[in-house]
Parts: sequence; C-alpha cells; structure tokens
Amino acid sequence: MQREKPLVLLEGVDVFQGDRKVLAGVDLRLEKGDFFYLVGKTGGGKSSLLKILYGDVALRSGRGEVAGYGLERLKERNIPRLRRKLGIVFQDFQLLADRSVYDNLRFVLKATGWRDRKAIREKIVAVLDCVNLVDKKASMPHNLSAGEQQRVAIARAILNDPPLIIADEPTGNLDPSTSEGILLLLRKINTANGTTVLMATHDYILINKYPSRTFKVEDGQLIPW
Repeated sequence: MQREKPLVLLEGVDVFQGDRKVLAGVDLRLEKGDFFYLVGKTGGGKSSLLKILYGDVALRSGRGEVAGYGLERLKERNIPRLRRKLGIVFQDFQLLADRSVYDNLRFVLKATGWRDRKAIREKIVAVLDCVNLVDKKASMPHNLSAGEQQRVAIARAILNDPPLIIADEPTGNLDPSTSEGILLLLRKINTANGTTVLMATHDYILINKYPSRTFKVEDGQLIPW
C-alpha cells in the first residue's frame, strides 16, 4: 500500500533572517497526528523556520511542501489558501482588541468563506467549548486573563478544522500553571482530532513533564533531540 504523503516536508532548506543564513540544510517531515516540539536559543531561527511553513517568508533554497502546497513555487495569491489549512498560534495572541471573543471568531469564519449565520454560531460555540470559554464569548480581550486570551487564540486556530497547528512560543507570556494548561489543550486537540502540532517553546520544564518528539535548533542546524 502506498504511504500517505507527509503533511510537512522540507528537504535541504536554508533559513534566513534578512540576508543572514541561520539554518542550513533543514530536513523536516511531519505526518498526520504527530506532535513535535521545536526548541533552541532565541535568534537561532525557530520563528523564521515556522514562517516559511505558513508562507510569511519565502523559501529560497531546497524543497518544501505543507498541506499539499509546494513552498518553492508558492504564489502570493495562494498564501491565504495555504493558511486556511493551518492553525497558527502566536505568543502575543494577536486578537482584535475592538471586538468581543465571539466577533473575533466570526471575523475569521466570514473571511474564510462562511456565510450561514446558524453554522457560524454553532461553530463558534463548539470551539469555545473545546477551550472551556463558552461563558466568555461576549467578553472583550482586555477583560480576559493572558491564559484566556491564548485559549481564544487556539479556538481561532481550530475554527476551520486544520490538519496542522503551528504554535510559536504559545506559552511565552504565561505563568507556569497557565502554560501547562495551554500545552495540555494543544495535546488534547492533537489526540482527539488527529491534528498535527508543531510547537516552538523555551519551556524545558514542560517538555520534560510531557515528553514528545523534539527538534532542536543548534549551531545552524536542525537536529533531532
């Protein structure tokens, strides 16, 4: 039987920050249902590598494919289509400050083609239930704790049932107990939905407590760790 294509495949990819090469010859393969940590020092290229995966930084060398989209030939008009296949979670939440939790999520659904009001309402309630925030749907972001804001960001990331979540330091602005809750939520989504998760983190305490396959950025290379 033919092996299923990987969700993420990078071969011989060089990663740049501006004109400076920070990673050379990156090989990365993620299958459906994988959970990976990405670790390494600040400035080592973790975020730049993730940006290549979601089309924010162009692939300059090597070969790459994410969710069926070839990165070396990715046209600007196809970047929104690629991102609809991804859930992206940032360290700083990136919620719309002038809209309620519900309206933050509705904005994303409408921007990605949803039109039916009932379907939109049901989907928003479902993802908020997943992150235990149904009772906060009318709240404004500034009235939420940092942990609650990150849960909203995760709810936003799973709205369109993406096969891949890319989380760039999602616990970086959170206290230890809240960080653990966010990690457990991502692991629940990974286990329950078969969603692949790639999580960049500096939190070695969490990694040691909840081990999973890990890549490390070190001395200009991406290595299994």
